[in-house]
Amino acid sequence: MVNHIKRDNNDIYAFPIIGFMFKNKKFIFLLKILISSIVIYAITFGFINPHKDNIFTTGLFWGLFWPFFMVITLAFFGRFFCGICPHGFMGKYLTKIGLNKKLPKVFSNYFIGLSILFIGWWLIYYMYPSLFKTPYATAMMFVGLTFIAAIFFFVYEKMSYCKYICPIGLVSKAFSKVSFTKLATYSESCKSCKTFECAKACTYDLKPFTFNKQNTMSDCTLCMDCSDSCEAVSFKITKPSESMFKKFKVSKAEVWAYLLITAAISITMSFHHALGRSAIVEDFFWTKTARYFESIFNFGTVDVVGLFAFLYAVAIVVILNIIGMVIASKILKVSYEKTFYTLGYAFAPLFIIGGLSHMGEFFFYSYASDITNAFIQAFHLDIAYIEPLATRRDKWVHIFSLFKYIAIIWAFIIMIGRLKLLESTKLRKIIAMPFASFLIILYLGLNFYTGYVFKTYGAQKGGHNHSTMMKKEVK
Repeated sequence: MVNHIKRDNNDIYAFPIIGFMFKNKKFIFLLKILISSIVIYAITFGFINPHKDNIFTTGLFWGLFWPFFMVITLAFFGRFFCGICPHGFMGKYLTKIGLNKKLPKVFSNYFIGLSILFIGWWLIYYMYPSLFKTPYATAMMFVGLTFIAAIFFFVYEKMSYCKYICPIGLVSKAFSKVSFTKLATYSESCKSCKTFECAKACTYDLKPFTFNKQNTMSDCTLCMDCSDSCEAVSFKITKPSESMFKKFKVSKAEVWAYLLITAAISITMSFHHALGRSAIVEDFFWTKTARYFESIFNFGTVDVVGLFAFLYAVAIVVILNIIGMVIASKILKVSYEKTFYTLGYAFAPLFIIGGLSHMGEFFFYSYASDITNAFIQAFHLDIAYIEPLATRRDKWVHIFSLFKYIAIIWAFIIMIGRLKLLESTKLRKIIAMPFASFLIILYLGLNFYTGYVFKTYGAQKGGHNHSTMMKKEVK
């Protein structure tokens, strides 16, 4: 254990205020208590006031936690949200008093959490856009997840729920590789260590002093317990996506998370929510398919256009990527599996960095006002509700669309870096790159095409408006 250390300039713990916030155990504990209390209150508020005039329950979960605590912090700080997650906070103590049984093999699968998010949330979201976004449904969902989490934490060892069952566990682990922070230790100070306080403090039984050597933080959730145990622990600002350019043990589930989440969010929303506002919405193939099947079957309250936009987006992303990787592997003379899972990491920025475009725009369109008004309502503050800070007519908001192109550029840079890890000639890598980058090119082309459609045909008058829809769902 080290009691004092001279920190590097890029060590966040070296900054007095920020260092205190991230490192001080009491502060982090109080922060977790505060967030957990707000979550419990929001759930309770959802049951007490289950009608749509309750904007707090939905605003907290869908307007604050998902956009800001997940997408934004994940892009910059990594798994920061996991560190303050109420489920993880609860689980830490349940695991200590629990049965600590070994998780059965059937549950030891990272695809479980991904499937719950992909099918249990996104597929249902596009079929029934408002189903989960009523206060009562939101409260029920999180009560259910909390109940499942509590059982897994109590029965099984080492925070198994967070690793395999949590709907955002794998997603946060995968996309955190894009961030530019890294938890590790000052290796020189660790050489003579015999107490291993940082490892003892870790709920996951991880060894922070090995993070640098093995180039991985793997299952680290940034709970920061280790940082309070020993001064040798560091939390440094690094080059963005630093680990992506080095060799590490690849995870098939992580690569599929990049593909499926990009398809379910970035591509489907471009189809259904962006192009869905255009004047030629009825001309797109997913809309035509939906109209055809609507003429044959009665889908009831299902948003059939949303369903087919989702299905087409997923099919296009998966098939296009497989074809591209097959061709790339033939050119590189490297096995398909190695090509797929080595280069697939390059797709990470498309959603997590590109998603900042949506987050930035909708902060001014609705998030800022919805979240503020939600807290005014929930805590009976004597303050007037505020209006949205901008509308779609305010062109300056579109500056956030730059994030989409930053994501594309960064994805290409990572692709080049990942290609260097494969054993092949330089010429073969150059020829293979466009094929391996089919998904990046699709994302780029879709953004250009969306701009072209609105410039040429304009928006649908009185039609689908995503901003209005979001506000209706929340309010």
